[in-house]
Order: sequence, then C-alpha cells, then structure tokens
Amino acid sequence: MEKITERLLLEKGSPKTSELKHVKTLNLSKMGLALDDLPVALLCRLTSLERWDLSGNKLQAFPRGLELPALRYLDLSDNQVENVTSLGSLRGLEELKMDDNFYITVSDNYKLFVLLPGLRIYNGKDVTTTANHVRYVYSDNLRSRMIAVWEKSFSLPEPISAEKMSSLEKNFVSAARQQVKFGPNSVADFTRWRVEILAKEYLRSLTEPQDSDDKDHSETKEDAEVSTPSKRKQTQPATDAVIRLTPRKKRRTDPPESPAGSSPRKSGLQPEPPTGTRGPARTETPRRSTKVQKAREEEQKGSASRKDANVAQLHRNSYVLPIVKACIKTQPASLKPLHVLQCHSKQDSSEDFSTQLWACAFQPRPEPHGGSRLVATCGGDSVCVIDCEAGMVMKKYKVPGEEFFSLAWSTVLMSRGGSAPSQPCSVLAAGGKRGLVKLIHPRNNVAYGEFRASRKSLAVLRFNHRRGNFLFTGSYDNKIIMWDVGGVDSHYNYKVVQLLMLEASATPLHICLPSPDTHLLTACEDGLHCYDTQLGGNGTKKRSKEMEITFPIYKKESKQHNYHTIDGLSFLTDDVVASKSHTHGSIYLWSWSRTRSQRPDKKNRSVCAVVLAELQWASTDIPYLALNTCPGRAYVACGDDEGQIWTYHITNLQKNGFQSGRPIPPTEVLKWPTPTRKSLGPMEARLLTAGDGPRASLPCRPHR
Repeated sequence: MEKITERLLLEKGSPKTSELKHVKTLNLSKMGLALDDLPVALLCRLTSLERWDLSGNKLQAFPRGLELPALRYLDLSDNQVENVTSLGSLRGLEELKMDDNFYITVSDNYKLFVLLPGLRIYNGKDVTTTANHVRYVYSDNLRSRMIAVWEKSFSLPEPISAEKMSSLEKNFVSAARQQVKFGPNSVADFTRWRVEILAKEYLRSLTEPQDSDDKDHSETKEDAEVSTPSKRKQTQPATDAVIRLTPRKKRRTDPPESPAGSSPRKSGLQPEPPTGTRGPARTETPRRSTKVQKAREEEQKGSASRKDANVAQLHRNSYVLPIVKACIKTQPASLKPLHVLQCHSKQDSSEDFSTQLWACAFQPRPEPHGGSRLVATCGGDSVCVIDCEAGMVMKKYKVPGEEFFSLAWSTVLMSRGGSAPSQPCSVLAAGGKRGLVKLIHPRNNVAYGEFRASRKSLAVLRFNHRRGNFLFTGSYDNKIIMWDVGGVDSHYNYKVVQLLMLEASATPLHICLPSPDTHLLTACEDGLHCYDTQLGGNGTKKRSKEMEITFPIYKKESKQHNYHTIDGLSFLTDDVVASKSHTHGSIYLWSWSRTRSQRPDKKNRSVCAVVLAELQWASTDIPYLALNTCPGRAYVACGDDEGQIWTYHITNLQKNGFQSGRPIPPTEVLKWPTPTRKSLGPMEARLLTAGDGPRASLPCRPHR
C-alpha cells in the first residue's frame, strides 16, 4: 500500500495541476487503504474536489471531520464500512455508491438520507422520494411521539442548573429511545438514533431559545447529531404576481384599458368597503394587593402559571426556532432603489401606463450563498430578462397578441450527444391569456418550444425546485395541471407529458410545494387548499382537494365581509408559511407540519392553520398585492397600494417574540422613490409587487 502524500494525490487527480485546491477528480481505488491511511489535514486541502473514487479498499468508515465542500460524487463500494455517521460532514454530496459493503443495513441507508440532505442517487438509483419521506414525514412522526413522551413524564427543573439538565437529558433521551416505536423492525436502530437526536434538539430548544451561536445545525457531533435539513437553499421562482388594474394611489371604479381588452385579470375580485382597522390587543395588568402576604401568595401562583405558559410557549416556538437559527446572524438589510425601468410599455413609449407588469422572478442562484444577477419580468406581450446590477434589459421576447401573466425559472438537463455528460441549463417558462406555455433558454437567446396547458388563460406557473422538470400550471378554468417538461438535447428537441390534474373550486392564484414532494398548496379566490400530488399508487390522474386550511378570522365572516380569498402565499422555511389576504389587513406566519398533523373535519375536510405570528401590513381594499419570501435572508416582503414595499426580517421578529398577541410591525417600509422623467417631472406611485426575496419589481440594493 502506497502512502498518501501530496505528490500521490496530484498524480491520481485531474486536471493536472501543481496545487491540491485545483483538483476536481480523484481516483484512489483498489489501493488497500484503511481508515488510518487517509490523512485528514492533507485531504482537507482538496477544496475543489467534486468526484472521488475510493472503491475496492478496506475502509471501515469515512474519516470523521473531513469536509470537502465541493464533493458531489463518492464511490465507497467494495469496502468494509460499518459506521456511516462520519459521512455527515459531506453536506453537498449528491451521489453515493455503497455496493458490496457487507455490514450496511437498511437503518444505515436511512441514516444516510438524513445525514446527506442533497443525496439524490444512491447505488445508482434515484432515491429522492424515499429520502425526502425519511427526512421529513418519518422524522415528523418521530418528533410528535418524542414530544408526547416529554409532555407525559417530564418538565424543566426549577431552578435550571447544568447538573440538573444533564441528568434530565440522560433520563429523557433514554425514555424517548425506549418508548417511541414507529416503523418496521428493520429500521429500529435508525429510529432510536433519530429519536435521540430529536430529543436533544427539543430539550435545547426549551432551554436555549435565543442562542444565536447554538450549533444545532452541526451534523457530526458524537454520533452525528443532525437537525432537520433545510431544503430551501435555492431561491424559489416567483409565483404569479397579480395586481389590480389601478394605475393611481387611490382606488378607482374604472380601471384603465389594457392592450389586451379581454384579459381575464380584469374580472378579478372587486375591492370591498373598508371593514375598519384593528388596534393592538390591550393587555391587562394584575392589580396590586395592599397586603404583603396576599401579594406573596398571588406571586407564587402567578409564577407557577407563568412557568407553565412559558413551557407551552417554548413548545410552540420549538417548531420555529431550529429553522430560523441558521439566519440568526444575518443583519437586517437596509434597502434603497437601484434602478427604475419601464421596459414593457407599448412600442417602448414612456407615456404608456396601460400595459401592466404582472410578475417577476429571479433566476435560481448558481451557488447556495450567491446572488442572482438576472430577473425576468412579464407584462403585455413581452418577457424581459434584466441584469439587476447594470439595470439593463439583456433579452426581450415578444409574442404579438399575447398577454403574459406569470413566469417561472428552473434548471433542466441538456444532453450533448455521444458520451458527453448532460449539462444543467437554466430555462424560463411563461404563460398568460392564450393558455400556452412558452419555453425559453435565455442564455442562448432561444425560445425553443411551446405547449397548450389550457383552453383558458393561465394564472400561475410554478416549477418544482427539487425536480426541475416538473411544472405546475394554474388556469382560469379552475384547474392545476402537473407536467413533465423533461430536458432538451443540443437541437432543442423536447417532450412534454401531462402527469396529473387537480380540480380547484376557484381560480388558483399562487402555488407552493411543501416538503417532501407529496403535496401542493394553492391559494385561491375561495380559500387555501391542499392536494395530494404523489404519483403512482392507484394511478388516479384527476384529483380533488385533500383538505382546506382555514384561519381564525373566518369566524368573523358575514354577508358583507368575506375573508376567504388568499392572494399571497410563500414558504419562509421548510415549515413556516407566510400567507395573506387583502381582507385580513395582516400577514400570517403559520406551521405547515403542525397544521397538516391535525385531523380534518369530516364534513368539509378543513383544518385550522396553526398561526405562529401575525405581521402588521397595510390597511387596503386592493386585492392581489403580491407577497414573497427570501428564506436565505429570513425576509418577508409585500407591496401595498401606495407603491411601498413592506419588509420583515424574521430573525428580528423572533427576538421580539413570536406569539406576542398583537401584530408585529415591519422592519422597514420602502417608499416610492419618485423618479423623474426627462422634461415630464416626477412619476406618480404605481402599485408595486414584491419579487423573490427582499428585492422587488423595483430593483433595490442592500447597504449597511
């Protein structure tokens, strides 16, 4: 066996280079290597390594603590691997081969699915569906059972001390491992391992709810203590950004004429009369007793009551805190206008304000923490691709007679023929009044195809960001259709297949895809509905809603006031959803997993959303002002009818306290910048809609 040295790594690696940091592929197969033969300090210098072949060796485990941020493919087949938890440091791994490792069990496979959140290909098979089920559905079931054990037999000590907490953790973890039973016996080892991790995380969330330096996200503490992985590292394509055809600040009964006279967007909801404003709930202060003894007794009772309330509150926050901790260190971004563009006007006339800008979507980021320079916008008969930094329209795609209402980005594979590997390419889908979806490859300036998604106009398009070839279209005939648009070859040949049809009871306005890929949420003019989108099984390709998600404000409805229209919907994290209705006057943050875990009402198949927080928003009767989120920055953004953008930095809101009992004010409200046109004076504010993340249809630059 040859000793692993820098010289050997350079010889076995490619491309040929003089520095380890430039090596992208490494073949150390069939060298008889054992674990002690792999020098971690030396291997850590392979910062650009993408593919590593270690097959045919004698490895019993992977070197613990070896972090290779660029590694996407690892071959450990034909080894002697017994412990898989050390692989948890390879967070970016997408393909893993473990064939012919005699000691690997089903439980080990499940552990790998949790440890490696990006793993898609395992032993040559696509395991995305199974892995997501283990990561989210299976883990959610274990978490619920673990919490039940806590609530039944355990509570926080008073006062809290390190010694007491250590003893409590030992007893609680032991009880949870013994009492939580779920799944077949073949994965019992995985169940105990996962329950132990979840129990420790839960206990930490009760005692350290605001510790911004908490390392819950570390995946390799002792036996790889992992938290629920975050899957929303990519920017979501913007959903249908719908606004009222109202070109002025104040409400008008007669909207201006649009070039597309028969646009279905004109027949949306009519603004309702104001229903009054809500002030913050008044909190009562207990009266002071004049007698000292009575005061002490009351204080003791109140202390016990507050303790119970705090534990219950921490229990609720435990669903939110682990998710926002990743962004705790982010600071609120101070935003300012960067460019003001008017690129959809008819015949490029600066006098045309009848052409509506309906939606914008930022191109998915190429790197997990990088930014996107390109944004696509649609309105009238054109789709524009804009460079945000330069403020320039890079591409413009026009279809005479069309009126585009929605667009979405995705990444599909482009085959190059022969033995050349397929390469990912970023494509754009756009649709509108004609019911046709246009497929565009902006980089090569090619509109390579189209297909008919509906005989009615399309209201919303949404790609599945985990399976980029799956596209959902929502149309004005109250249908949502799931399509497989496949990939393309070098000649732009493609094939589109309809996979599923979901029947809605009203026009779908927004579409969101929770984790895992089994359900779909759609915001409609008559409420918020959930659908089962799992393929296979009984083969049913036409489905009705599985349940309706309601909100507490529905109880205040009357003949004059209808609160069911949900015209804003977006996931802030894997679990926390932001939704709004112009009739509510606020934005709700609610838990998807806790809401879904409830049993629907048998009569109308409805469940009430578990609301985590209420954000203060504009008091307006204008519907369809778009809401969006930026998970990487922990931001919620929403436009209003005065040309302003309301922004909320959720980590800041968490510090102020979720569940405060009253709407939480915005972090910042961006004012209309009043740009000036040459010789025409300042422009009047128009309705603005928020785009992906803290940016908006009016490009902004963050500054400190």
